[in-house]
Amino acid sequence: MVEFRNVSYTYPNGQQALSRINLKIEDDEFVFVVGANGAGKSTLIKLLLRELTATEGEVTVNGFNLSSMKQRNIPKLRRTIGVVFQDFRLIPNMTVYDNVAFALRVIDAPTKYIRTRVPYVISLVGLTQKAKSYPNDLSGGEQQRVALARALVNDPQLIIADEPTGNVDPARSFEIVDLLKSINEECGTTVLMVTHQHDLVRYFGGRIININTGAVVFDEIIGGADEAK
Repeated sequence: MVEFRNVSYTYPNGQQALSRINLKIEDDEFVFVVGANGAGKSTLIKLLLRELTATEGEVTVNGFNLSSMKQRNIPKLRRTIGVVFQDFRLIPNMTVYDNVAFALRVIDAPTKYIRTRVPYVISLVGLTQKAKSYPNDLSGGEQQRVALARALVNDPQLIIADEPTGNVDPARSFEIVDLLKSINEECGTTVLMVTHQHDLVRYFGGRIININTGAVVFDEIIGGADEAK
């Protein structure tokens, strides 16, 4: 579960990025977060990852109180979160398999587990036939699927998808969101997706959180166009 209780954040230069945010995201939810540039979305993500600490209020993520968390516990928190970035952040000289496995190797996961888990997650995102390919041999949509597999491989409780469709074409954008929706439904993984693409939000619907000038101005569940089919 994710919860913000009266959370504000002010940068050292005096700029207030978030103001008295109250927000709760339950386990298994899929949530879109929308808002203009500078609205506070990036600050929200940095608070969730404990890259920043709230100036006021309390942030809880997956059972961790981030406001009182000791520095040594931050890696434990981050192992419960998978992050998908707009720019993929794949390692170019590693195959698809090794890019995904890398996330487990850095935490010293057992080799036997890696050999079982990695192919399974690669199959979840539909890239079994590309396991030995390198990032430069893949399309943008395929690269984003690798990034999603890497975020999934550690079996996180929460996936934060930060503009995951920003560098893929419109058709692939819908595929990426559809895949995130499937993972949410089939694996029970909570998904928080930040996006500027309102056409995706209107199509898929669900819970929409709109942030404007550091405040939540809209938090409702809306019907999507796909539900009418």
